[in-house]
Amino acid sequence: MTKYVLFDTETTGNQEEDRIIQIGAMVVGSKGDVEVYDELCSSTVPIKVEAMEVHNITPDLIEGKAPFISTIFYRDLSTLNSENNYLIAHNIKFDLGMLEKEGFVNRMKIIDTLRCSKHLYPDSEYHRLQYFRYSLGLYKDEAKEASKHNIVIKAHDAIGDVLVMKLLLSKLVAKVKEQYGRVNPMVKLAELTNTPVMLKSFKFGKYKGEEIADVARRDAGYIKWMLKSLELDDDLKYTLEVVLERI
Repeated sequence: MTKYVLFDTETTGNQEEDRIIQIGAMVVGSKGDVEVYDELCSSTVPIKVEAMEVHNITPDLIEGKAPFISTIFYRDLSTLNSENNYLIAHNIKFDLGMLEKEGFVNRMKIIDTLRCSKHLYPDSEYHRLQYFRYSLGLYKDEAKEASKHNIVIKAHDAIGDVLVMKLLLSKLVAKVKEQYGRVNPMVKLAELTNTPVMLKSFKFGKYKGEEIADVARRDAGYIKWMLKSLELDDDLKYTLEVVLERI
């Protein structure tokens, strides 16, 4: 039976040396059964102040905790790690990268709810999980969902974010059914995860709100500068490269 592993990590920071200090996950069975994981873990890497500012995890909270590879989640993840199952996260590149630092080699199909939301909600102002929490009204359902699984909802808390992501995933499934008809929605979401997104407009910078293709025709130098000088996410980089080729 297929299992769907929705997960989120909180970490000591977002640099190469940083490691996991909290894991939140919900493993959903094909019949709707859910197993919840909410574990703090220790790290030999100090927590950066900037990271504490986001997730409120301080060194005293993880003192004496087991390392990540000794968590119940990591043990169970190993048993779930097969191509029959799905690994799901919002911006999965980051969270999967954190797992890989702990020696995990993924064999599951992956779904990135961030990239899928860009495909299915192209006109959304932003695609952050917390933005969707309010723009799609997910917060209206989260208390009932949290109560079912004995979860406390907090922003930028691993298990709280996973629960919101589960609600977002339901919206994405509905969108797939609406736009693609009679397809397996999870298979389609996995396909969309592996398909780069052509973005329509800039979300930041001096051309914020303007169509990227229009800017490329007027100011190709700016596009080239962005590609050379900025650390861009995969979809924006893909979009900029395509529009340059077309002009």
